[in-house]
Amino acid sequence: MTARSLLDRARPVDADSLAIWLASRVSMWVIAGATGWMFVAQGQDVVPALDRWQQWDYWHYAGIAIHGYGGEPTGVPNEAFFPGFPGLLWLGGEAGLQHVFTGLLVSLLAGAVAALALGRIGELEGGQSIGRLTVLVWVTAPSAVFLAAPYTESLFLACALPAWLAARRQHWPAAGVLTALSCTIRVSGLFLAAAIAVQWLTTRREAMAQTGRPWWSGLGWLFLPALPLIAWSAFLESETGDWLAWLHAQAEGWDRHFTWPWTAFDTTWQAAFGGTQSPGFAWMFRAEIVAMLVGVVLTGALLWWRRWGEATWVGLQVIAFGTSTWFFSVPRATLLWWPLWVTIAVLAVRRRWVLWAYLVVSVPLMSVWAAAYLTGRWAG
Repeated sequence: MTARSLLDRARPVDADSLAIWLASRVSMWVIAGATGWMFVAQGQDVVPALDRWQQWDYWHYAGIAIHGYGGEPTGVPNEAFFPGFPGLLWLGGEAGLQHVFTGLLVSLLAGAVAALALGRIGELEGGQSIGRLTVLVWVTAPSAVFLAAPYTESLFLACALPAWLAARRQHWPAAGVLTALSCTIRVSGLFLAAAIAVQWLTTRREAMAQTGRPWWSGLGWLFLPALPLIAWSAFLESETGDWLAWLHAQAEGWDRHFTWPWTAFDTTWQAAFGGTQSPGFAWMFRAEIVAMLVGVVLTGALLWWRRWGEATWVGLQVIAFGTSTWFFSVPRATLLWWPLWVTIAVLAVRRRWVLWAYLVVSVPLMSVWAAAYLTGRWAG
């Protein structure tokens, strides 16, 4: 493929999406720089720039990259984390790069890919302005620090968003391959595979009318994501004797067990408002409740609009979070809910005050969230 053909395939929304992504990275680096200097006690040294990003789950990814799945340098079962992102950290280490630098670079480049795909998904809903706004509200989400951090969100979305875009365009080989790649990064790949399958099923009549192909066209590609999941489970069985070690590791390390939704809500409510947690953790559990409410409302809206694939994507995650011991890491998961950002963008085009109302709330929260993460406080 020539450079000219690549340029021919580019769309105006691509330039907008990439510009917004890069501008938002500058903003996040400004926050990271300011945080490093502002939150230093008398007599303490300023934390080096890269070290500020070495927080929480990063240590698990880095531990796997250094020691493999056989070691437990951080005291929790490494099997809870899928191998895609730690594998890239390992490659960076083999190339002589610091693991944290590799993680930041992966998130920067993968996030650019995700932004381009998200802009095109938004464009499908009503043109360039919606595509551009979709990217804007996404990069200013309250938990957007995790798009920059050495975490899995950006890398996962670099596979998941193009996969969904391919599914919308009936390109099932690309959708299957990209979904399979996402299954090496996060367990969320399971939910994506289900959403892609529902999208295939609910577009059969339209696809047959447009292409004239038989109804089963593309069906085989939907099973491709099962291959990395089977391989991952087989590896875990060989290492631990447990095919579902990744699931059991969640229960062992983070006390995640199946719980009835009303019990999970009550437990989270007590953590948020019952005085059982420190103020910093209580703050985050309140955010968990708000994020779950957003997920429930969004799922209901998608079902009402008969957006079956998107409803499956968000709804399965809401069910998984809502039937765990308590709501945990839901605000981070909202970054993966592209229907949420598309919906806000559509509303913002129709009613400009929606955009300003969103930014007035989200940008300060994004700054606080980033500062919390960068100073080692729990940020979900």
